Amino acid sequence: MIGMIMFAVALVMLMLGFPVAFTFGGLALFFGVFAEGMDLFAFMPYRIMSVMQNTVLMAVPLFIFMGVVLQRTRLAEQLLTSMGRLFGGLPGGLAISTILVGALLAASTGVVGASVVAMGLISLPVMMAHNYDKRLATGTICAAGTLGQIVPPSIILIILGDVLGLPVGDLFRAAVGPGMVLIGLYIVYILIITRFKPEMAPAMPEDSSISRKKEVMNALLAIIPPLALIVIVLGSIFTGIATPTESSALGGIGAIVLSIIYRQFSFQMVWGASKDTVKVTAMVFAILVGATAFSMVFSYTGGDYLLEEWMLALPGEKWGFIILAMLVIMVLGFFIDFVEISFIIVPILAPVAEALGINMLWFAILIAMNLQTSFLTPPFGFSLFYLRGVAPPEVRTIDIYKGVLPFILLQVFVLALIVIFPEWFGMSSSY
Repeated sequence: MIGMIMFAVALVMLMLGFPVAFTFGGLALFFGVFAEGMDLFAFMPYRIMSVMQNTVLMAVPLFIFMGVVLQRTRLAEQLLTSMGRLFGGLPGGLAISTILVGALLAASTGVVGASVVAMGLISLPVMMAHNYDKRLATGTICAAGTLGQIVPPSIILIILGDVLGLPVGDLFRAAVGPGMVLIGLYIVYILIITRFKPEMAPAMPEDSSISRKKEVMNALLAIIPPLALIVIVLGSIFTGIATPTESSALGGIGAIVLSIIYRQFSFQMVWGASKDTVKVTAMVFAILVGATAFSMVFSYTGGDYLLEEWMLALPGEKWGFIILAMLVIMVLGFFIDFVEISFIIVPILAPVAEALGINMLWFAILIAMNLQTSFLTPPFGFSLFYLRGVAPPEVRTIDIYKGVLPFILLQVFVLALIVIFPEWFGMSSSY
């Protein structure tokens, strides 16, 4: 039971706000010495070296760099301005523009925090000025910014690919369908709610100084460069021309080229983007090293066998396990970050899923969709905090919490569709 006690203590410490990497590493050291002695850690340097030599994980800093550079090119501002003018004449047009821009930012940057903050600073004041309902405006921004979790190239898909031993290119390909369905449902929800309650999202008055043709041209000029980058990066993976690691390097170069096109390039910008990339990457890999020590001790103390036996004995076999696994991940997402869940919870669930004959690609997409929900769920959803930090004082925290609820339900609905009808998304639930 030592492994299970260690696991419970880790969850409590994470919920109390202790640093993630040090929590995992410290508990592994304490319980490992208690259970087996210092000899248990003799092979730890080799485990850390194998993590550092993993070529799949090289894509993480490169995609982060691509996203940070694009965030510094004012890409979001240009996209939102152009799309807002294009759709602003419709009731809910600004909200629809925000969803579409969020999808483009997700596919070109994949950085949730940057997307939510950028749209919160640019789109929220415009929505408020046009008398948008605060709950609809804030919910739309949070949901759109969080699309980077499921729309490729997503950092979480790279991490899941490494943890579950799956080709990242296959994960990217499998995530496209669920991502598109989710974007479509967001837009349909906005269209429906504005059809019956147009006062929640009034149409913008037309700007007579700019012709419709000019608006369309401005929108195309803003969309084509990032869209070209998306096609190059994802297309090179899907066609087999490049591996995800190679395409991430291509994406970094493409981001620099776009910064030159948008006249935002400077060596100071590259230096700042590099420092931000190192900070985020160091956080991810520090957690990974701590999680490696934690999982090693958990396995050596027999915690994985105990948990596997219990889960294999669940009623309903495969479906009982899937329902329990999704519920556990969703509940934990209320309190802890997706990185911790990926490195600690997923490796525990993976052997059980394989023993039950579950298709691991399908299982990974379920986890990714579920982890996206964790960004929106109160009280600790990160997107809620990002938006709260840049929202004006008249927008209350409760407005943001209420605003994201319909979008959480839509995400859960798509998750249920993937569980019940995997063939709709080109997948199977079994090997």
